[in-house]
Amino acid sequence: MKSSRHEATAGPLRSDLAKALGRLGYRVSRQTGSDIRLPTDQPTTHHLTIPAHDPLKIGTLAAILGDVATRLAVDRDELLRRLFG
Repeated sequence: MKSSRHEATAGPLRSDLAKALGRLGYRVSRQTGSDIRLPTDQPTTHHLTIPAHDPLKIGTLAAILGDVATRLAVDRDELLRRLFG
């Protein structure tokens, strides 16, 4: 069966990202409308907001990962190993 164009270009699911970020100490604290807030206190306080829709757009994912990588002072490859490795 052929997959639709949408399925072929779909990004990751927000639930997968939220779960992976949990490995770095982030936790879902609240959802307001179409945004999910994930704070962490490890090693310092930091808050992320991710959209509450699936799939995440690639640019949105890149921005979230860039923000976390900068906070942890690692490059994106290292961050991806920590999240999904």
